[in-house]
Amino acid sequence: MTGRAAYEAYEEAGELLRALAAPIRVAIVTELAAGERCVHELVDKLGAPQPLVSQHLRVLRGAGLVRGSRRGREIAYALVDEHIAHIVADAVSHAGEAAP
Repeated sequence: MTGRAAYEAYEEAGELLRALAAPIRVAIVTELAAGERCVHELVDKLGAPQPLVSQHLRVLRGAGLVRGSRRGREIAYALVDEHIAHIVADAVSHAGEAAP
C-alpha cells in the first residue's frame, strides 16, 4: 500500500486508536469482547457511574467500534467486529509485560 491509500489507512488507524485512548473505553471493549452487555451491566462490572459509561459508549459508537440493538427496554451493546477485541487484548497484554 502506497501513496494516498496508505495515508488514508494510517489516518483511520489513528482515529481507531484515539477512540480507544481512555482507560474506561479499553475496559468497556474488554467487557464487550465476552459478549453483548447493557449499560447497567457495564456499570456494575466496571464500577463506574452510568452517565460516564454512557458517554464513553457514545464515543465508541461514533467511532464505529460498537453497535447497539434493542433488547426490550434496554439497548445491548456489542463490538462491531473481533479485530477491536484483539487490538485491545494485545495492548493490555503488552502493557502488562512492560510493567516493572
